[in-house]
Amino acid sequence: MKRARHEFGLRCALALSFSLASIAANVSAVAQPPPGPPDTRSPRERASIDITGQWVAVVNEDWRWRMVTPPVGDTASLPVNERARAAAAAWDLERDRAEGALCKAFVGPGLMRQPTRIRIDWEDGDTLRLDFDAGRQVRRFEFTPQPPAERSRQGYSEAQWFRQTQSRGVFGARTPPEGGSLVVRTTQLTGGYLRPNGVPFSERATVKEFFSTFTLPGDAGTWLVLTTVVSDPEYLTTELVMSTQFKKEASRGAWNPRPCDIAPPLRGPAPTPENPFAAAASRP
Repeated sequence: MKRARHEFGLRCALALSFSLASIAANVSAVAQPPPGPPDTRSPRERASIDITGQWVAVVNEDWRWRMVTPPVGDTASLPVNERARAAAAAWDLERDRAEGALCKAFVGPGLMRQPTRIRIDWEDGDTLRLDFDAGRQVRRFEFTPQPPAERSRQGYSEAQWFRQTQSRGVFGARTPPEGGSLVVRTTQLTGGYLRPNGVPFSERATVKEFFSTFTLPGDAGTWLVLTTVVSDPEYLTTELVMSTQFKKEASRGAWNPRPCDIAPPLRGPAPTPENPFAAAASRP
């Protein structure tokens, strides 16, 4: 008798669970608004955040790899393989200078880590243009796919706005998203340096970038936060993830365009896991 009651109770509980799940699904379906007409606005008109203006890099992390040229062979904190370490150890600044290859440090993910200013403007309704005073470089974010036939220094960057729809519980309606972010995927690069001391990435690299903004009270201003994810089957053992911050400037008066150039690397042995502060803080 007890067993029969137990089985009966179990069947009732399962039936109740299926009923609640069905109700939740029906309520959710009812709560969904009907699909609207296609959005014919341009990417500029439907931008979820505003990243236009002049921004200055705020170097609040990785200072010794961004504000100075690290020692030859310094690959600390980078998930590089033996081939990349060998290339970094063989890097020669004067050889790059003689070959006109100094802009390798101002390519793709390496460019975004430079202590630079960026001017971001709409070139047209489908294209954001980014001008950098460091290296006098230009990037374009294309919202309408049109991949080029050839590789280039800054590659091809396909962009899209992203907004996460919010759902308020199982029985709640999905509410329109607020704010959002910009997602950019860059391919067709010619290869370059992850750091100015010749740590390489190859033309097979893919770079994903996630841009978001926030504004702090008072004089703290508006900030642009960039998360960069680099995949490179030739030189990286896993994805490289970096975070970079920029602050919006009230005017465009501090613009200082300059050609690609690299300061001499720090002297001393490259850091190792056993001695991460091996390099001397002096220049040749």
